[in-house]
Amino acid sequence: MSNQTEKEPVETTEEATSQSPVDTENGNNTETTAETEASVDTEALQAALQTAEAKVEENWNLYLSARAEADNTRKRADRDISNAHKYALEKFIPELLSVKDSLELGTKAARESADADNEQLAKFIEGSDMVINMFNDALKKVGVTMIDPQGETFNPELHQAMTLLPNPELPANTIIEVVQKGYSLNERLIRPAMVIVSR
Repeated sequence: MSNQTEKEPVETTEEATSQSPVDTENGNNTETTAETEASVDTEALQAALQTAEAKVEENWNLYLSARAEADNTRKRADRDISNAHKYALEKFIPELLSVKDSLELGTKAARESADADNEQLAKFIEGSDMVINMFNDALKKVGVTMIDPQGETFNPELHQAMTLLPNPELPANTIIEVVQKGYSLNERLIRPAMVIVSR
């Protein structure tokens, strides 16, 4: 019996020795597999991160573009509304100017009349002048400016030359006479002044 007892521990040691290389190999295999899986997971995460960053960049650019377009649309709408307010009367003002021109011509003819000293005619002229002044005030209130360039240098952007006359007393391109006054609405020309220019 004592011999058997002594042999058993030896066998156990041998078994342990024979099993330990297998366990070590299994341990190495487990570590290698874990490292490979971690490496694959890291690569997948990096790829996913790059994709997400690209999508963020794309969305950011789309946002900036949409915001710029919205700002431009708002500014354009504001400008259109402002112009609509400023130039709403652009088609109506010329009709009023025709009436004003007729009043001025009538008043001028009455002044040049042989009966200019007549009391009734004088009252007519006075009343016409008052109406013309009221017209001028009303036009100023809505942003209409009169262009009366008598004696100024001819400007083709504001004046329309009807004829050229030689005049040695004046420099060339000087306005000798204003046949019909011009008008602008909020600095936009409605009607050029009709003028006679020196040459």
